[in-house]
Amino acid sequence: MDILNRVKSFREEENKLKWEGTFAEYLDIVKERKEVAQTAHARVYNMIKSSGLTERNGKNMYHFFGEEIFGLEDAVERLVEEYFHPAAKRLDVRKRILLLMGPVSGGKSTIVTLLKRGLESYSKTDEGAVYAIKGCPMYEDPLHLIPNHLRKDFFEEYGIRIEGSLSPLNTMYLEKEYDNRIEDVRVERIFFSEDKRVGIGTFTPSDPKSQDIADLTGSIDFSTIAEFGSESDPRAYRFDGELNKANRGLMEFQEILKLDEKFLWHLLSLTQEGNFKAGRFALISADELIVAHTNETEYRSFIANKKNEALHSRIIVMPIPYNLKVSQEERIYEKMINESDIAHVHIAPHALKVASIFSILTRLEDAKKQGVDIVKKMRLYDGESVEGLNQVDVEELKNEFPNEGMKGIDPRYVINRISSAIIRKEIPSINALDVLRSLKEGLDQHASISEEDREAYMNYISIARKEYDEIAKKEVQKAFVYSYEESAKNLMNNYLDNVEAFCNRNRLRDVLTGEEMKPDEKLMRSIEEQIGISENAKKAFREEILIRISAFARNGKNFDYNSHDRLREAIQKKLFTDLKDVVKITTSSTTPDEAHLKKVNEVVARLIDEHGYNANSANDLLRYVGSLLNR
Repeated sequence: MDILNRVKSFREEENKLKWEGTFAEYLDIVKERKEVAQTAHARVYNMIKSSGLTERNGKNMYHFFGEEIFGLEDAVERLVEEYFHPAAKRLDVRKRILLLMGPVSGGKSTIVTLLKRGLESYSKTDEGAVYAIKGCPMYEDPLHLIPNHLRKDFFEEYGIRIEGSLSPLNTMYLEKEYDNRIEDVRVERIFFSEDKRVGIGTFTPSDPKSQDIADLTGSIDFSTIAEFGSESDPRAYRFDGELNKANRGLMEFQEILKLDEKFLWHLLSLTQEGNFKAGRFALISADELIVAHTNETEYRSFIANKKNEALHSRIIVMPIPYNLKVSQEERIYEKMINESDIAHVHIAPHALKVASIFSILTRLEDAKKQGVDIVKKMRLYDGESVEGLNQVDVEELKNEFPNEGMKGIDPRYVINRISSAIIRKEIPSINALDVLRSLKEGLDQHASISEEDREAYMNYISIARKEYDEIAKKEVQKAFVYSYEESAKNLMNNYLDNVEAFCNRNRLRDVLTGEEMKPDEKLMRSIEEQIGISENAKKAFREEILIRISAFARNGKNFDYNSHDRLREAIQKKLFTDLKDVVKITTSSTTPDEAHLKKVNEVVARLIDEHGYNANSANDLLRYVGSLLNR
């Protein structure tokens, strides 16, 4: 009953939004809220802008795309600022077909779907309200009722430009039903809906021999010709083509370059002049954003054809490449899994990350910059710090290959392979190794992958495996070190005592003998080397630690094990190195003794409680790390 009550509440809220009145009453609304007369392009831009900005990966991302589009901050920013924004200002870019061009499963369709769903919701808000001449099959702008000779006066009074002419059908109704009294014409509020074909149209290519231009522009209703006497009577025409129904909103062309030429040429007048030809009528005005999508191969073929030059000049191309950030690729897979029927399956931590590493590697170009291999490049792109490189280097790397991300493995392939791994295993749990194995096996079944690419991809799987080896060891390292937490704290305190003595040029006193000793350089270096602190950098690092301790003291805080991330990492690595023999024994022994078994159970519990593993994946991880350490 709860869901029925919500449906009822939603219906009541929608009914409250409905409005109907005369054109004279509508003008009162226009005078108070000019945004109701905005163009289709302005409506889309204002819809996106009204969602606000959210920071992601150091960049501002429109919240409108926030939870659906991942890793495409640059592409989305360019789309909004180079197309929607100037188009909203009535600049010439609005007279272009917006063509999203990119690889399969790269996010093109998702962007268009978001725009369509967004318009449906936005038209139910005060800012996005849309009004039309009542009963008009094209949801015509009521301001078209203002005669051309009065539009300059209207602009001076209202500050609104009117574009477009009254449609043939409404011209007839104005004369026959309203005796040209425009003030009496009925106006209603409309709500965009793709399902109801209100303000949103979609066109998909089919067999060129059977597809009719009427699918776009409407057709003659032959059953009414006897009643109205002529094919040129607008009442004898069905204004039900996709271009008719998309008026005031958005028109999507799927795989536009697969369309027959007669369809493409029909768009020339619509994009440039804002009108199109239908039946035996004068040009019909239409205000709609035309957005299409295609892949790069079809686009290159299209522009190579000289016959398409005129249409090519009416297209603005927005590249939509694959995401190039590992962390964002993970979010794509998480989203796809959550929307599937396998969301209940336990996917061990880092399994999706390893798949993402492989995917991103296939999309990256080898850097020309000296000292930057593909793994470093991958980490830089994902916002990780790489010694000796900074944000300036990231921009340089991006500029080396402007088309980077237009090829590589697509997310659907990876999800298919993850699904295959899940189905294959009897237990509802998979780990990173299961995913890598499935990705590797799938390459032989992927018909579109060349032998050269397959060889490169196999290498990327090996790199992803090495990355996972390090991740796995760190996971076990953290869990083991926690079991030896007292040892870790003692090791850190010992290090800090030596650092303080070193920086202050003091000596330490042995707690047993009372003998004065120099700071233990060997101990300090054994810890610092764990995180790559060089001999030349050790003094600066130690001084930094001492400054941090002083800052904590001034603020009345205790400097502890978790107060400095890099120091904590160094302590963990040092302790793990010292404990390697213990780890080997406890993870690989088939019959561990009671003490070792207790440690294993503690580590498994830690992996489950705080790292997101279940019993199967935690034990798999321990066995795998044990095998790594025993190599």
